[in-house]
Amino acid sequence: MSARDVLGPGAEFDRLRAIFARLGKDARNLGDDCALLRLGGTTLAASVDASLEGVHFRTDWLSFEEIGWRAAAGALSDLAAVGAKPVGVLVALGMPGGQREPGVEIMGGVARAARSVGAKVLGGDLLRSERYLIDVTVLGTVDRPVRRNGARPGDGLWVTGTLGGSGLALQQLRAGAPPTGALRARFARPEPRIAAGRWLARRGAHAMIDVSDGLAQDAGHLAAASGVMIDIELEHVPCWPGVAPGAAAASGEEFELLAALPSRFDRRSATAFTRATGLPLTRIGQCGRGSAGVRVTRGGTPVATPPGFDHFASP
Repeated sequence: MSARDVLGPGAEFDRLRAIFARLGKDARNLGDDCALLRLGGTTLAASVDASLEGVHFRTDWLSFEEIGWRAAAGALSDLAAVGAKPVGVLVALGMPGGQREPGVEIMGGVARAARSVGAKVLGGDLLRSERYLIDVTVLGTVDRPVRRNGARPGDGLWVTGTLGGSGLALQQLRAGAPPTGALRARFARPEPRIAAGRWLARRGAHAMIDVSDGLAQDAGHLAAASGVMIDIELEHVPCWPGVAPGAAAASGEEFELLAALPSRFDRRSATAFTRATGLPLTRIGQCGRGSAGVRVTRGGTPVATPPGFDHFASP
């Protein structure tokens, strides 16, 4: 399978496929949440994630410290998706000219997010820009990386935590009613699921991806990379309080983990996961044979696939 075949549909991913085609054989290992490079007895996992003012955040919605935390957490989530242990982060920080305090606060948030998972700020770069830009590169190590292409027919499809909180918070912010308490924290200070990813990797996860673009869209990437048909049972999707299953499945930037686990992984295994991580783990479907893709049902009846986030979709 070529790198062009490992992504689901969408305008953003059509652009990536075009880039992969131009790179040719140099792109054959692209398409996972992290770049994976074997170094001696371990594997280096590396990923980069950019957050741009007006696209990923607004300064009237979040403090600068929260903006830094959120940018770092999104990048660290990629390490969680391959089961890696974080080592450190590098940050290219773009800021408008003038006050220096916002940059200090942003980097304070980056450092706190990194420290929360045992990583350090290793360095970076500063530049002047018209809008705030936080470009975070994360580094980690992993003995047995979990890629997107390992799902097999018969695997169960499981998701950590609950979905829909980030989407609900965004909806309230757009309506001019800023969320508070746990809902604000879900949006402003998401927790990369590092411990969960490492636990699932050790228990034989065949494939994983983090839910950053919406459940069905990210499941589509996993299906494409693995060459399987994924069935999602909407009534089993774990929802944030007050969020309907369809909205939960469409919500982006949740940073939970979607994992294909072997058929022997059962409710008793999920209970052990919860004891170890403090998070629920819910089976929401299965992987089967057939054309790579995603089917969504409610009570056995097919329903429309919930949309996901696409940077290049038409407005």
